[in-house]
Amino acid sequence: MLIAMGSAVPSFAGPVIPPKPGPGYTLVCLKTEPVCNWILSSYTDGDGDDGSEGTPPTKGKQVKQTCQFKGAAQACSDPDLGNWSNSHQCYMRREDPQPPFSDPRWQGHTDGIVWACLREQGYDDGRHIVTEWVWLPGAPDTEVIDPLTLVNQAIASMQLAPPLVKSAPGVGQVGLVNMPVWMWVTKSENTWGPIKRSATVPGLTVNVTAQVTSIDWTMGDGKTVRCKTAGTPYAKSMGIKDSPDCGHRYTKTSSKLKDCKYPVTATAQWEITWQSTLNDSGEINQTQAAATQLRIGEAVPVLVDPEDSNVKVPEKAGCGA
Repeated sequence: MLIAMGSAVPSFAGPVIPPKPGPGYTLVCLKTEPVCNWILSSYTDGDGDDGSEGTPPTKGKQVKQTCQFKGAAQACSDPDLGNWSNSHQCYMRREDPQPPFSDPRWQGHTDGIVWACLREQGYDDGRHIVTEWVWLPGAPDTEVIDPLTLVNQAIASMQLAPPLVKSAPGVGQVGLVNMPVWMWVTKSENTWGPIKRSATVPGLTVNVTAQVTSIDWTMGDGKTVRCKTAGTPYAKSMGIKDSPDCGHRYTKTSSKLKDCKYPVTATAQWEITWQSTLNDSGEINQTQAAATQLRIGEAVPVLVDPEDSNVKVPEKAGCGA
């Protein structure tokens, strides 16, 4: 239900500018209400505000929103009126401040939002703005501009987390120089994937899938091991042999390092793909990292007199084993 009212256009305080999501975005603000959004420069047909060409951080084609008034092309945004809504056939602008609940524009509701629905009518000197008001439970269908906004919402809902790292030797144990070290991660939906989430606004839905494709293990000795799998958990029954898919051997002890341990970092490489109901598609790469430490010593040969029961094993200086 639309309620016809006057045509006066209220003034608004200065806009609140949200954080910039990344390079290639242009800040778009409305003059008549405190609303500013970062829009991909490819959608505004311009360059980024930093002087560089606006390049979307994804692969795949980009589709602009189609705005129409009775079948004719319509500008999707007007600096004075707001954003166009195909379903309401007018520019929608949030009333600020919102009227009191006793105002008939609320239509008896005590939640949701009252929006101004503005449309230009007439010609030449007879042109004027007709304003109507509509109550909605949320936002109207005016934000189908950048599908990446929905992609980022879906990714945020995944709550992707750092890998759950394991190793043999593990924390509190001591490995030996030139002996095999096994590394692996424990799989879960938000630390390994695959994980799927969707985000929707009127007229557009994106479906997003995330999956770890590899783990880069920075071993602390200048070497990096890339494992294409989650690795194989070690068991004593496996004996002394190399991991079949994710392992390392140190050539020096960690005795001269801080805490006498090698700092190890496992960085998960996430591949995030998305598909929209407008046939957009793309790919985003993201990383999550976790740290651990490995203590590596060396075996000390000892000559033992089989007749001497009071044998003392020599100890190495410092904390190296």
